[in-house]
Amino acid sequence: MADIKVIIPAVNEGDSIGKVVSELPKSVSEIIVVNNGSTDDTIENAQKAGATVLTENQRGYGFACLKGMDYIDKQSKAPDIIVFIDGDYSDYPEELDKIVAPILNQNMDFVIGARKKELREAGSMTFPQIFGNELATFLMRLFFRAKFTDLGPFRAIKYEKLKELEMQDKTYGWTVEMQLKALRKKLAYTEVPVRYKKRIGVSKVSGTVKGAIFAGIKILGWIFKYSLK
Repeated sequence: MADIKVIIPAVNEGDSIGKVVSELPKSVSEIIVVNNGSTDDTIENAQKAGATVLTENQRGYGFACLKGMDYIDKQSKAPDIIVFIDGDYSDYPEELDKIVAPILNQNMDFVIGARKKELREAGSMTFPQIFGNELATFLMRLFFRAKFTDLGPFRAIKYEKLKELEMQDKTYGWTVEMQLKALRKKLAYTEVPVRYKKRIGVSKVSGTVKGAIFAGIKILGWIFKYSLK
């Protein structure tokens, strides 16, 4: 049986984190919640649900993911697969088995949970999210002949392949950096359609004008950087 670990970056997700942790399949060997500056009961609720909780005081989605990876790196035995999922309960945690299936059964290296329009709850994605996804994936098709349709945060990757990517982005560019580097490294990748619902609480990125702008700048910056290489 494959050893699967989950990393969940979380900032003030006290109302949702327990649901995310408790609804992940039992096939997961460890759930790692990285508290990224929460001022609510995120830590307590994650621990109650059975997660390992780490703290990363430098704010940023990438900072939190890198903290989780560093923790795993120091363990005596490396896992087979790493899954990333947000802590806001917008994804359906039970769909993890569907996302890792292409890695287990088709020898894929990397899988994105694609939030297809027909599977999304109305209003679950904001206009900046939809526009940003469409623009970014269009540019990746244009420059790199990519087949991605989404920058979805619910994703799975072989641990050894994740290490090869040498991830660097500390903030909003984490997801697109991973996808661009997967293309550059010629990883075998695919997408799996997943359901998506309205998140609990307010988004730290798409929920603010500042967050949406900076996320857009980061995403486009990574794409143009790689297109010039």
